[in-house]
This record gives sequence, C-alpha cells and structure tokens, in this order.
Amino acid sequence: MSWIITAVAVLATSATVSARGQYVAGKTQEIELKRQAEEEKLAAQSREIQRRQELNRALAANIAAQAQAGITGEGTPASIALASAKQTSLSEATISLSDKLRQAQLRRQAGYAKQTGYLQAASTLLSGAAKAGSIYQQGKAVQTPPGE
Repeated sequence: MSWIITAVAVLATSATVSARGQYVAGKTQEIELKRQAEEEKLAAQSREIQRRQELNRALAANIAAQAQAGITGEGTPASIALASAKQTSLSEATISLSDKLRQAQLRRQAGYAKQTGYLQAASTLLSGAAKAGSIYQQGKAVQTPPGE
C-alpha cells in the first residue's frame, strides 16, 4: 500500500509543479504583452509628435513661400490650405485609431494569455488528480483479495 501512496504523492507533486509552471508562463506572457502595449503607446506618441513637427514645418514653409510671392491668405490659397488641413486631420485621426487598435489588441492578447495559463494549470491539476485516483483505485484492487 505504501507504493500506492508514494506513486500518488509523486504524481500529485508533478501535477502541481507542472500547473504552477503553466500559471507562471501565462502570467509572464501577460506581463510581456502589456509591456509591448505600453511600448506601442509611447512609440505612437513619438510618431505623432514627429508627424506634427513635420506638418508644422511644411505649413510654415508654405506660408513663407506665399508671403515672399506676395500671395495673401485669402481666396483660393486659403481654401487650399483649409482643404489640406482637413485632409491632414483625417489622416492623423486614422493613424491614431490604428495605433490605439494595435495597443488594444496587445492588451486583449495579454488577457487571453493569462486566462490560458489559468486554464492549462487547472487542466493539469484535474488530470493529475484523476490519474492519482486511478492509481490509488488500481492499487487497492490489486491488494484486496477477491471475495472481501
């Protein structure tokens, strides 16, 4: 009977260690994906600042060129500048939305990784418990003489 208890204990320990490993792996992946999402957020902010600086330089150059040419800020040049500003604003909004969607996707993946780790750990524990129960029952059956 002692070999049965030893086998069950070894199996339970193995299942527990394996489950802990799966839990830690899921948690680690969650942390990594959240870190990636934060890095993506910072990179998106940096790209936005760079795009705005480039736009400001281009607008300043256009204004300076118009002033040198003696073109006033009324009429067709103003309407062209307004249309250009609207197009730039739409482009900025699209890029910003794309960046936010990428960040949200990474956060969702982080949640899924954590959940997967939990489920795998629970599955391992349940499987280990079932195997331990089976070994225990088989051992009892072997040691119990027929007719008792």
